[in-house]
Amino acid sequence: MSRRHSPKFLLDPFGAGRSLLQATWDRLVPLAGSDGVVVVTGEAHAADVREQLPPSAEVFAEPAPRDSMPAIGLAAAVMARRQPNATIGSFAADHLISDVPAFTASVRRAIEAAHEGFVAVIGIRPAGPSTAFGYIQEGDPLSGLEAKAVRSFTEKPDAATAESYLASGEYRWNAGMFVARARTLMDHLEEFQPALAAGLETIARSWDTADRCQVMAEIWPDLPGIAIDHAIAEPLASLGGMAVVDGDFDWDDIGDWRSIGNLTPPAADGVRHLPPPGDPTGSVVVDSPDSMIVSQNGRMVAVVGIPGAVIVDTPDALLVTTQAHTQQIKQVVEDLTARSRTDLL
Repeated sequence: MSRRHSPKFLLDPFGAGRSLLQATWDRLVPLAGSDGVVVVTGEAHAADVREQLPPSAEVFAEPAPRDSMPAIGLAAAVMARRQPNATIGSFAADHLISDVPAFTASVRRAIEAAHEGFVAVIGIRPAGPSTAFGYIQEGDPLSGLEAKAVRSFTEKPDAATAESYLASGEYRWNAGMFVARARTLMDHLEEFQPALAAGLETIARSWDTADRCQVMAEIWPDLPGIAIDHAIAEPLASLGGMAVVDGDFDWDDIGDWRSIGNLTPPAADGVRHLPPPGDPTGSVVVDSPDSMIVSQNGRMVAVVGIPGAVIVDTPDALLVTTQAHTQQIKQVVEDLTARSRTDLL
């Protein structure tokens, strides 16, 4: 369902009437105002993003992907020039959060930490020993703040390590939600990644002028690609400059079909169907508990003797897997890439 021409954040996977991007917009506007939310996206998706959001929405289009730090840094550099005291937050547009009041409360605690000079990260309370997420190790409480120091960041651990993290009670999932003063973020970037900071500052100086496109075309292709975790969060944590705020709200990055299955209530037949409610395809499921069927063709789908089956039938491709193997779909993408089947990617 999620393809390069129609990525996950533009979709409404649960039939809620709002795409994941629109739901993210809805969460952030009460915090920042409609003129305080900026969307950074690739040029290929800029038109679709603008179509889904109000006409006044500001969209920063990247000529090519450079990972999260250049994207966040571009917005930070522009905001720092427009409003020297601006506080910014970065939030992925393809995450699912239903408890908006709890999310808002966590962001406000992160803003308080940012005003004290920290780069704050919202740590999601782990629902289990997942190996699909990075982890944040909490340190001592920070005086006067509802936050703790960050001891370390860890990339996706193996299962045994994840189990030990949960047992310790010291770790939170890293959902990539960072809050800081824009100028503070750029100062740290200048310290840890001076070439990237210099390039972004050059682009920011031209951003609100007629030279934007020319300068962007000259500078952006040569910017180093790096994640904000590696560029700022990890080195700054070792210096005591990172704060973590508890994210005590439901959160899911909808990273695979198992995740979608967990978020989709089963129908009367015990099968999860998308789009809900019910099953417009008239599927037949025999001896296949905990299965999920997604049909965009209107064809009848029959599943027999496959517990945990996942069947996704789209106009140009059919996926058959199980809940236990959904993470291995990445191997299919790699194979299609090797075959140059860009029409399916």
